[in-house]
Amino acid sequence: MEETLKQIDSNCIKVVLFGPESTGKTVLAKQLAEYYKTLWVPEFSRLYAEEKANNNERLTKKDVLPIAKGQMALENLITKQVTNLLICDTNLLETKVYSETYYNGYSPRLLNKFATENEYNIYFLTNIDIPWEDDGIRDKPNEREDMFKAFQNELIKNKLPYVLLSGSLAQRLKIAIKHIDKLLKK
Repeated sequence: MEETLKQIDSNCIKVVLFGPESTGKTVLAKQLAEYYKTLWVPEFSRLYAEEKANNNERLTKKDVLPIAKGQMALENLITKQVTNLLICDTNLLETKVYSETYYNGYSPRLLNKFATENEYNIYFLTNIDIPWEDDGIRDKPNEREDMFKAFQNELIKNKLPYVLLSGSLAQRLKIAIKHIDKLLKK
């Protein structure tokens, strides 16, 4: 099972859009992939949660590892198809933060291990300064500040390289492009 949470080897630059729900991560992932003519990794947990909701089921802590495995399977599959740059709408560290937040500190040992061992060149922490949108899956409109702090604290605790994206989606895109361009020049 450990191998299912491990990144495959790759020389491509990997960036992660990271942060609370309804902060523009998916829109930015698509825009960045289009701008750089590369692929992006969608958020597996969204698809998983939508399927559970369609069956009138709620997510539980038993879903955390299947979500993590699904996310890494997607990332590894798409990594094989790119050579330069991969845009990740989320990663295992985000799954860990959500697990701990929703399930009173619970996060499986394997998830914790690979959430910090898997490597990314930069995290783009998306701020909560854009309006929250209800999409039927999102459920924490009144806890945005606490969620943001949980994400930021995880990056700080693990000494991970990150850039805060604030402002409009256009402003966020411009900032992200500036930082990705620097990575691509190295």
